Amino acid sequence: MRMHRGSSKDGPTERRSSETLPLSASPPPVEVIVEIARAGPVERHSIRVPNGCRIRDAVRPVAGSPEGYAVLVDDVSVPLDLPIDRPMRLTLVPTFSGG
Repeated sequence: MRMHRGSSKDGPTERRSSETLPLSASPPPVEVIVEIARAGPVERHSIRVPNGCRIRDAVRPVAGSPEGYAVLVDDVSVPLDLPIDRPMRLTLVPTFSGG
């Protein structure tokens, strides 16, 4: 009678190789250039974010509240919830001013 793999009641058997499990490593981080277009020179930041990170999460550390900006990728406005899956350049244009 054949018992489960861990049974000591089974006779000696050929040593089996260990199971090969797939690696579940995360994809490498993505490099993003964030340009803040204000009056005067453009402010540039180079950051690395996890693959799949949302634009809003990439913008927050360098510009604060992302809701205060229009975000452009290749001169096209994109939503803040767009996932980042490749290196890209984000241009932030303030949508309001103080005064």
